[in-house]
Amino acid sequence: MAVSDEDIAFVYDLFSDIPGLTHRKMMGGLSLYSESQIFAILSAEGVVYIKAEGDLAEALADEGSQIFEMTRQDGRVASMGYWTLPEAALDDPETACDWGRRAIAAQI
Repeated sequence: MAVSDEDIAFVYDLFSDIPGLTHRKMMGGLSLYSESQIFAILSAEGVVYIKAEGDLAEALADEGSQIFEMTRQDGRVASMGYWTLPEAALDDPETACDWGRRAIAAQI
């Protein structure tokens, strides 16, 4: 399953206050960038993930976020440094943008 035009419109609305917001489709999903810096992904299943490690990852875990995991062909599970956007942020662009800005700032 690939992301739809409606999915793309949703994340653009959700992250409307992120400067220089662009995207690139990849592997059925979407990478989201702020001024050419990746800060989030949208999975092919429509799940929004924020790039995070360290303190930001801990804050997301405290909010109930789950780390992105995938099962490899050999059956091993691999995780990536992306965490689900907290549930409360999925219908609140101000909160979503706050998490997005925190993800961007953590990479600088």
